[in-house]
Amino acid sequence: MNLPAGHPPVAQPRVGVLLVNLGTPDAPTPKAVRRYLKEFLSDPRVVEIPKPVWWLILNGIILNVRPKKSAHAYAQVWGPGGSPLATITKAQAEALQGQLGNSIMVRWGMRYGNPAMGTVLAEMKAAGCERILVAPLYPQYAGATTATVIDELGRQLAAMRWQPSTRTLPPYYDDPLHVAALRDDLARQLRALPFIPEVLLLSFHGMPDRTLHLGDPYHCQCRKTARLLGEALRADFPELRVETSFQSRFGRAKWLEPYTEETLTALATGGVRRLAIAAPGFSADCLETREELAIRGREVFEEAGGLDFAALDCLNTSSAGMAMLEALVRRELGGWI
Repeated sequence: MNLPAGHPPVAQPRVGVLLVNLGTPDAPTPKAVRRYLKEFLSDPRVVEIPKPVWWLILNGIILNVRPKKSAHAYAQVWGPGGSPLATITKAQAEALQGQLGNSIMVRWGMRYGNPAMGTVLAEMKAAGCERILVAPLYPQYAGATTATVIDELGRQLAAMRWQPSTRTLPPYYDDPLHVAALRDDLARQLRALPFIPEVLLLSFHGMPDRTLHLGDPYHCQCRKTARLLGEALRADFPELRVETSFQSRFGRAKWLEPYTEETLTALATGGVRRLAIAAPGFSADCLETREELAIRGREVFEEAGGLDFAALDCLNTSSAGMAMLEALVRRELGGWI
């Protein structure tokens, strides 16, 4: 049907997929890191401390001290295309676009920093996406990760007169597709190592211990991922000991235990000489895997007496990881395509 004269252009209706990850500064500089940390750490989902108290701590101490230290860490892993998280998430979106075909629009955004999730969502709507699957790339659910994406989605929709229909990708921590992808990709990497690890340490991002007692399922979901993955690897690696820990502890409060750094030290002092570490709670490599685990983790393990150490890649754009992501997305798009 022809539009009446003077009618504004109308985009062809489309289905869209928006991949969302946590975020990254725009550059490995104190100024850029400070801007990113201010946005990230101002979210009450991320830091559950009374706002007036936290405002003083954040603006009076953290934002004056931490940006320089974090910028140095980012500089060690920054690549030509930017931070690992941004580069890999972009590559995942491009690969998924190729797998799904041009009838579906695939885009990527960040919850904090750029490209901002809200900006990308608005661009997709303007391009004709009347149905959008928002996919937080967090296998395990946490209030400080998955919930913040859903919060932001709600805020963006509230500002739209013509809202698209939306769905969200559920956590997939125990999905057989996820467990099989982790098993296949980690097995491939383990076989390629120049040594045989005695221990595979599965390190998940930490959360304050109180989140567990407040009802956040994150700890239990991490533990289940680790258990299922350990069982899946047993057939091919019967002698491999699988351990679980939590990294990135911040502040003086108790966080989920055992802590990764302490576990690395304990394993090495206890006689383990050959170790591999993996991060099955991350969909893409980032500062926490490339710097905290691969660089600082190695230093901790070797200083405590360990000899051989390998930090394994996340699923990233591996064939196993992309096949899993395509299958999860196609399942959630059921009835739309």
